[in-house]
Amino acid sequence: MALQHLSTRINLTAMLGAIIGDIVGSRFEFSKQTTSDFELFTSDCNFTDDTICTVAIADAILHNQPYGETLHAWCRRYPTPMGGYGDKFSLWVESENPQPYGSSGNGSAMRVSPIGWLFDDYHDVLREAEKSAVVSHNHPDGINGAQCVATLIYWLRTCRITKDEIESAVRRNFGYHLTSLRDIYKIGSEGHFDGLCNETVPYAISCFMESQSFEDAIRTAVAAGGDTDTKAAICGSIAESYYEIPEEMVEKAYSYLPDEMLDVITLFHEKIQNGL
Repeated sequence: MALQHLSTRINLTAMLGAIIGDIVGSRFEFSKQTTSDFELFTSDCNFTDDTICTVAIADAILHNQPYGETLHAWCRRYPTPMGGYGDKFSLWVESENPQPYGSSGNGSAMRVSPIGWLFDDYHDVLREAEKSAVVSHNHPDGINGAQCVATLIYWLRTCRITKDEIESAVRRNFGYHLTSLRDIYKIGSEGHFDGLCNETVPYAISCFMESQSFEDAIRTAVAAGGDTDTKAAICGSIAESYYEIPEEMVEKAYSYLPDEMLDVITLFHEKIQNGL
């Protein structure tokens, strides 16, 4: 149930929306999944780079460390995640002195959700989202995608916006035009891989807009095909700021994660509980 009557929503499953979307979508990446009737968690699922990078951003905030250094360190701990890293990001991970490479890819948006939860001022959210993006994705489109996702999370969890107001707010503030679910499914069924922020972010928002629950949002994003893990991670990160996440989905997600990730998530939730 959406909690629209609270001035600030305290969600002790925050950040898990992105992680659940990533894990559920992981086994469908590069496939033409076009139905929402599938088993959510199987032995073929795992966390991917989306989860690693999301945990890294949370860890950087919690310990007041530079985003780039923390992201680089976490990715080096997991050099071969399911699905791998993008070609250019792989070089960034392998580099001893990683530098931004002008990417407009959706990686900046899939990892940004902790910022939408841990900062309580709109301008701070925008600034920190940009800082988290530019360490690798310093193209204006990469920055815009990260800022949009973080801002939507901030707006929804602080009840500064209703679901009905999202489409116009996203168009006005970030220049994205949302797409009908029919068109998204058509793109996915044709095998298009939506790897850019300008595609994946509005697609993920559109999937959330069509949903009736957190689980429905994840299923919708995965059924859209294309970059399923990242689209579902972004959609899930937005959906968790509006819907409750079913406890069984939380428990299933935890079962895929190593202890050091669970430690960061625990600290993250303690920070939300004590700081918001």
